[in-house]
Amino acid sequence: MSTTAEQKELQKAIRGGEFLIRETNASEVFIPEEWSEEQKMIQQTCRDFLEQEIYPKLDEIDSMKNPELMPSLLDKAGELGLLGTSVPEKYEGFGMNFNTSMLVAEVFGAGHSFAVAISAHTGIGTLPILYYGNEEQKSKYLPKLATGEWKAAYCLTEPDSGSDANSGKTKATLTEDGKHYVINGQKMWITNGGFADLFIVFAKIEDDKNLSAFIVEKTFGGITMNEEEHKMGIKGSSTRQIFFNDCKVPVENLLSERENGFKIAVNILNIGRIKLGVAAIGACKEVTSTAVNYANERKQFGQSISSFGAIKHKIAEMATRTYASESAHYRAGQNIDDAYDSLIASGMDEAQAKLKSVEEFAIECAILKVHGSEVLDYVVDEGVQIYGGMGYSAEGPMDRAYRDARINRIFEGTNEINRMLSIDMLLKRAMKGQLDLMSPAMAVQQELMSIPDFGAQEDDGLFAKEKKALKNLKKAGLMVAGAAVQKFMQKLGDEQEILMNLADMLIEGYVAESALLRTEKLAQQKGEDAVSIQLDMSRIFLYNAIEKAAAAGRQAIYAFAEGDEQRMMLMGLKRFTKVEPYNLKEARRRVADYIIEKNSYPF
Repeated sequence: MSTTAEQKELQKAIRGGEFLIRETNASEVFIPEEWSEEQKMIQQTCRDFLEQEIYPKLDEIDSMKNPELMPSLLDKAGELGLLGTSVPEKYEGFGMNFNTSMLVAEVFGAGHSFAVAISAHTGIGTLPILYYGNEEQKSKYLPKLATGEWKAAYCLTEPDSGSDANSGKTKATLTEDGKHYVINGQKMWITNGGFADLFIVFAKIEDDKNLSAFIVEKTFGGITMNEEEHKMGIKGSSTRQIFFNDCKVPVENLLSERENGFKIAVNILNIGRIKLGVAAIGACKEVTSTAVNYANERKQFGQSISSFGAIKHKIAEMATRTYASESAHYRAGQNIDDAYDSLIASGMDEAQAKLKSVEEFAIECAILKVHGSEVLDYVVDEGVQIYGGMGYSAEGPMDRAYRDARINRIFEGTNEINRMLSIDMLLKRAMKGQLDLMSPAMAVQQELMSIPDFGAQEDDGLFAKEKKALKNLKKAGLMVAGAAVQKFMQKLGDEQEILMNLADMLIEGYVAESALLRTEKLAQQKGEDAVSIQLDMSRIFLYNAIEKAAAAGRQAIYAFAEGDEQRMMLMGLKRFTKVEPYNLKEARRRVADYIIEKNSYPF
């Protein structure tokens, strides 16, 4: 199918990044309350697996004394079909859609080191073959991976190439008879490295500028590794340095085309990012439930500490941020599914359609990796605080949760890299004409020169004030971004601090809108009274988001504007981030009281 035809198909639904300039109706988004019975059964199977197989063995897993334990747990997950959610049925998988695979990732996200092992196997270990392999490669390897017969690892990072992945020095040389590539090099931080049967290895063929990718079986030989890494957290996850010394790989195990490795890495990481974000949300729910349970049981001054306002504030914020981020993740997941369905309907190959649909929403994937991981960091930190002294004890559950959470801001590209990527991709799409950012940005500039409208309220419907505030928040982002682009032009990429300020405005706007849309759809289905707590959470998050965006906007303006331009932009920012007073304390108390009564995260 031609590129023009692809674009027409994608234009029927919202495009990646278009949320900034296009209004979304609540009816268009998927919300977690709409899971089918089949999806709920899969969700429960995953929860039961954690309760029965993982939680009783957490200390044993982290001790790493039994090297067969983690592979055996993956075997059990494979027997239940939980390793093949995304793999088509003809390759021994379930062939479920993207959002269902997200749901599995979310539940297992509460599984500490096991979450890392299973996500590496099912994601970066399996998907390169599913999306880029030829039919022979898929038929040979996917059934083994989907059932757990073989375990997979992903070998990209090297000592001198982390964020700059394409600078890797591992080399592949074609043998004289043309039958094998001989790989030499070193890879580090390889998850599942200690027990993997198959490795997706990235190397440059001879003097190529770009990476190529290879499917490497452990039995090929020439593979050695260091001892297990000792890490701050996820201690039970196998992490090794791996050395390839004249490792002979059959030429038919070249994955995709020569020099296509970097593209493979980027696209697989897009998937990894959003799934890491949603896995963090699964951990958030578990930590919040554990903290609430403790707050209800812990007595001080003759009453449960959950009755104190300071603790209620923490519980409400933990739940609110989790709810909002979850809303955004499944909104984006459905966008990916919708784009895939549209491309399939147009006649595109399944694997190509999966790649194109995720690639289309790469901006959202980067945004959500950042947001999910940072919400989890907030939640575990407050979890420790609610536990007090016991939170700092290795005997309590928050010790492991706190340490295990920290890696997520580094995995799948650091949060700094993902922040800059989100803005870079947005601007590149605008320059290519795929997103019209110029017209809305110019309209905002004209609005700044006009007199503010102090007239009658536009609409007194549900969320009317919040929607107006959200629309203004997007205008603030367009204003600051537009001025920054005009100021720096092609050199904006060198202004990393400003890019991160812009990214924060983008992230907060997207997640705030997602929470509002979810709650609005719920209200349409159940009535406003039935979702009063979700209404409170959506409003709390929006107010917080506007404050964060305003602070980020001010920092950006201070960094590049001076004199009259600065004064005008600051006035515009104040105008676009102005909100009517709202009693956040009482809203948080209502949210907290509801959760405290339920004694767990109930949404």
